[in-house]
Amino acid sequence: MSRKPVLRVRRSGALVLAAFIAFVGTVPFAGVTWQLAPLLLIPLAVMVWAWRAGTDVFPEGLKVRALFGSTTLTWPQITAFAPDERNRISVRTNDNRVVPLTAVTTDNLPAVLAAGGQEVSSPPEDQ
Repeated sequence: MSRKPVLRVRRSGALVLAAFIAFVGTVPFAGVTWQLAPLLLIPLAVMVWAWRAGTDVFPEGLKVRALFGSTTLTWPQITAFAPDERNRISVRTNDNRVVPLTAVTTDNLPAVLAAGGQEVSSPPEDQ
């Protein structure tokens, strides 16, 4: 994959801000006693997840990032894009794996495909 993605799809920055506010709000509780200090890890983990998780689009394929780890898919590996009931997009691969694309919805799927240099086509309609 190229070093720099053509497009980075991330969740709203409001999640990072909300996690930061939760972290600041947790500090007084965690400062009372050392047993409450692990409470700081919850908003911190949410903040890191919101900052890191997303889908990077490259000319060669997609890189789906999560809190821990990532999955790299090349365009030839992807056989189909499918929305779920909440309009989030998942892809089906050649080996029948289903990989949810973090932060990709039906609204921004055309931009993802265009950034990757892929043609946008619809399935044929039944007659």
